[in-house]
Amino acid sequence: GLGWTYTDPSEVFAEMKLNMSSLNNITWDRLETEGAVTYPSTSPTDPGQAIVFADGFPRQDGRARFTPASIIAPDDAPDADYPMILTTGRQLEHWHTGSMTRRSAVLDELEPEANCSLHPSTLRKLGVIPGDHIRLSTKRGTIEIMAREDRAVSPDMVFLPFAYVEAAANILTNPAVDPYGKIPEFKFSAVKVEAVNGPVAAE
Repeated sequence: GLGWTYTDPSEVFAEMKLNMSSLNNITWDRLETEGAVTYPSTSPTDPGQAIVFADGFPRQDGRARFTPASIIAPDDAPDADYPMILTTGRQLEHWHTGSMTRRSAVLDELEPEANCSLHPSTLRKLGVIPGDHIRLSTKRGTIEIMAREDRAVSPDMVFLPFAYVEAAANILTNPAVDPYGKIPEFKFSAVKVEAVNGPVAAE
């Protein structure tokens, strides 16, 4: 009654191919039978080339164009009061705001509690074991959250997923934007990390 019409996914795919040359030789049939076809695929039987732009870049002379970029210091640099770096991102089980993944019983059972990740040496300095709660403070706010151990995180850094409304990353992150792309500085904030039940701060 609303005037909606069903669109076959293959029709959408066909329309996308008209505007996206990267889909050349990649079809629903191939994906269903082969499992994956990577870009660029040079023929209907090519599973995909190992190197993108191996024969040149899509520019008149076929050469890439490099543009130098000046490094701009972060707006919120670590100091004596906030000596560590906070970065944010996704985790495997929960994405973005968690509005869908946290409503999944299976995914929420895997990661039911807000958590952040720190290097084992940082946890030792704090006197914290994985599963304990720590306090993260920036110039904008404070949250308390469970600590996880992760050797992939640098010792001077804490990784905070942004899927947990009860420990919202945007309480802490810096909304300052870069002057060119106007992208907020959500990936880098000066932060103080403390054990909830102790006076020691990681440095």
